[in-house]
Amino acid sequence: MSTFATELSIGELKAEADRLFSRKRLTNFGLPALVLVYLIYVYFAFDVPGLAGRANLENGKTLVSDSYSYKTHIERDNRTGEIAAAIEGERKGAYPDGEAPDWVALGETTVIDLEDGHVVRFGPETVEYDIPGYGTIRATPTRAAGVQAEMPDGVVPEWINVSKNRLTVTTDAGRLTVTRNRSEVFRYFTGWELFWFTLDSPYYGQSFPELAWRAASGEAGAIFNDFWTNKMWRHQDVAWAIFETILMAFLGTLGAAMVALPLAFLATRNFNPMKSIRFATRRVFDFVRGVDALIWTVVLARAFGPGPLTGAFAILVTDTGTFGKIFSEALENVDQKQIEGVQSTGANATQRYRFGVIPQVTPVLLSQLLYFLESNTRSATVIGAITGGGIGLLLTQAIITQKDWEEVAYYIILIILMVMLMDWFSGWLRKRLIQGGTRKKRRSRDPNRKRFLLP
Repeated sequence: MSTFATELSIGELKAEADRLFSRKRLTNFGLPALVLVYLIYVYFAFDVPGLAGRANLENGKTLVSDSYSYKTHIERDNRTGEIAAAIEGERKGAYPDGEAPDWVALGETTVIDLEDGHVVRFGPETVEYDIPGYGTIRATPTRAAGVQAEMPDGVVPEWINVSKNRLTVTTDAGRLTVTRNRSEVFRYFTGWELFWFTLDSPYYGQSFPELAWRAASGEAGAIFNDFWTNKMWRHQDVAWAIFETILMAFLGTLGAAMVALPLAFLATRNFNPMKSIRFATRRVFDFVRGVDALIWTVVLARAFGPGPLTGAFAILVTDTGTFGKIFSEALENVDQKQIEGVQSTGANATQRYRFGVIPQVTPVLLSQLLYFLESNTRSATVIGAITGGGIGLLLTQAIITQKDWEEVAYYIILIILMVMLMDWFSGWLRKRLIQGGTRKKRRSRDPNRKRFLLP
């Protein structure tokens, strides 16, 4: 009988082991297969092949090159024959009438030397472009017949786009565009031209030693004013936009903490015995936290209008729910003995909260507050693009124009530096307020600490 029971138990153990191994094999092979099926679904559902086909690497290359370079426009009005030269084609970067860069020779036939043998000539009637290794392209713009183009014999290269009303030639030296009314040459240079001073400034084109000498001679204020009021790069407006973004994040984060802390007491079991109020308070936290800050931004912008204060309200509403949850969980984990010790001294309810509860949760509160301040600095950039405030608005405007991508790069660099600064500041403040205070307490409570008296 015992032998039969032993054989039965061994059989059951073997069957159970087989089931465990089968389940493990199913898990090892089934989960990767499920992930593979999901990836295949994503591949076709998101139209990855179509996305790869629609991708234009040439446009991406142009945008990247525009971020670290600038282009000078040489434009001729085909109706009047007037020549204009401007950096990025803007009036704020235009050369005075009758002036042009040194590689442009103005005259009855304007000669534009793009170097390495690339020469463009704006004649009275015909535009010519000499391209080494290819030949000369001629274009005659007319009001009636459009643009009549003459090119060397052979197949038209891909870098030439010609139609009845337009001729575009793109080479490494520059770009020529001819239409009925206008002929333009674009030449690229590395750097951010006019970043320091515009063309109308007396300090434009001067070297750093020259500027330093003039600053030492008493012109430091004028030099700074010309830089600060730069009409093209708008350093003054950019600095104010950065300040608005930081202020938006600071007001929203600090306001959310001030609103969430008293509400957190209503959501905790050890401070609020009324279950209905706890439930209602927690659901309020869930509601304001569940709606994204961008949605709150749109709603509040419709209610209060655009502006940085609306962005601060959006951050305040969203973070109130998040802080309420974090603070309530911290309050539920406080040590009751410390509260009882304060109560034994005859302290009232307010004093018990002040000296028995707040010191326990302060490290958690400060840590979360500083972290969200850093995070909301990034969020304020996106929120500012919607509400019309801060550096986010300037970044959006620069992206929409798709003209001056060096300004986009400039704003992105400033945003990165702003986030890095806030990260350093929050870390330094956290160390001083939390870790520094903890060290002082440990030192004061150390019984083995020796005191030395100076003679």
